[in-house]
Amino acid sequence: MNIINVIGRKFDTFSLRLRLTIGIAVLSALGNAGIAFWTTWKIQQLLINSHKQNIENLTVRFPQDVELYSEMMLPEVGLQKAINNLTTKNIFLWIKSPEEKLLAKSIISDNLSNARLSELMSIAEMPIRPQVYQINQRYFVLCSDLLRVRGKVLGKLFVVQDITREQTMFLAIVHSLRIASFLIVIVISVAIAFYVRRSLQPLCDLSQMTAVLSIVDLSKVQLSVDHAPSEVRELAQTFNMMLSRLSQSWEQEREFVSNVSHELRTPLTIVYGYLQSVLRRQDNLTEVQQEALETAASEAERTIHLLEDLLDLARADSGHLHFNFGSFLLNDLLVELVEMSENYSGREIKYLLNTEPLELKADYNRLKQVLLNLIDNAVKYSEPNTPILLNANKQEQEVMIEVCDQGYGIPLQHQSRIFERFYRIDESRNQATGGTGLGLSIVKTLVEGMGGKVSVRSRLGEGSIFTVILPVK
Repeated sequence: MNIINVIGRKFDTFSLRLRLTIGIAVLSALGNAGIAFWTTWKIQQLLINSHKQNIENLTVRFPQDVELYSEMMLPEVGLQKAINNLTTKNIFLWIKSPEEKLLAKSIISDNLSNARLSELMSIAEMPIRPQVYQINQRYFVLCSDLLRVRGKVLGKLFVVQDITREQTMFLAIVHSLRIASFLIVIVISVAIAFYVRRSLQPLCDLSQMTAVLSIVDLSKVQLSVDHAPSEVRELAQTFNMMLSRLSQSWEQEREFVSNVSHELRTPLTIVYGYLQSVLRRQDNLTEVQQEALETAASEAERTIHLLEDLLDLARADSGHLHFNFGSFLLNDLLVELVEMSENYSGREIKYLLNTEPLELKADYNRLKQVLLNLIDNAVKYSEPNTPILLNANKQEQEVMIEVCDQGYGIPLQHQSRIFERFYRIDESRNQATGGTGLGLSIVKTLVEGMGGKVSVRSRLGEGSIFTVILPVK
């Protein structure tokens, strides 16, 4: 079973290359087997037919010899004389009367024992046309015919020819032909496999080129496959046209999001400012009015944050997201984040201090934004009485920062997609917590923009650990 699994992983059973190789190899094997079978049958026919013709000639000649010898001697003596005259090392004859009485037979030599001759003679029905019989690893051609002399039926003539030597040589040739056919099929299959692999290599190259394409490459890339069949070149041209249309569509969408976010942010900021101003003079407001204005201000602030996230993503997509790299102590940033997060969320934030200062060269504000998003995410998806843990340490030329919670955890099937834009695991819970589905996407964009990477480990009911790894320099 393990060998089958290894082969299954190495060879894709649904691949076009494997199907073509097997299909052509099977057709080649069937064709080769058909030719070998036809050749074997033809040789067998030629070999047997020559012996059959020889025996038929004997059955035609024998009555003439009997008639000739009968004129010179007694009929019984003439009959035996004719049999002896036609008997050879491998040809034997005998005659039975209509009453099944043996009238005469060939003198037995070392090639045919009495027992084997008796076995041949015991065959009840012998064909008029010559046939081949196998008896105890020996091969014989048998024939029978009525013996007529001067119009009178004397009995039945039986002729047998031992063809064991010829048949053995023929079987050896057939065996060699089968081995040669098997080896030819193997060689042809290997050659076909290499030929199919070489023929499909342009498709594999095209697949590899498209697999590494990113959004940034859509407007620049031009797929080309050298020395490829015309169909593959046409496919590459089709891909190029599709990528061009995708690039145009992506550019239009990016510009739309950027323009809408930019145009909406300013009026919403003004609206939010006026709402805050009215709320500060809440003495003239009823309880219902105050509650309505607080809700409006909260939604306006949430929408402003959403627009800012969209603007950051639009700038990142267009390559206009700038980073101000500088050297600073990561320990100081984490202490500041702990104080800010505790004041804002009212939750306990634990920071495992490193004994030695961790100096890092990155964008201070962008990294602060990343960690605030991760801490905010941990606060939203964990119970209020559980702490949030921050941990940082240095590994060779990298700094690893972990944000750990003891929350609900993330199902395994969602962990590979939580960094996608607007992706939500639980819509009802995100609506309750006010999430937009952009926070982790912003984190990934900013971390990768600073040359790092972000990942997650999580178990249901145990919590999640988000890890940010950044180069020291």
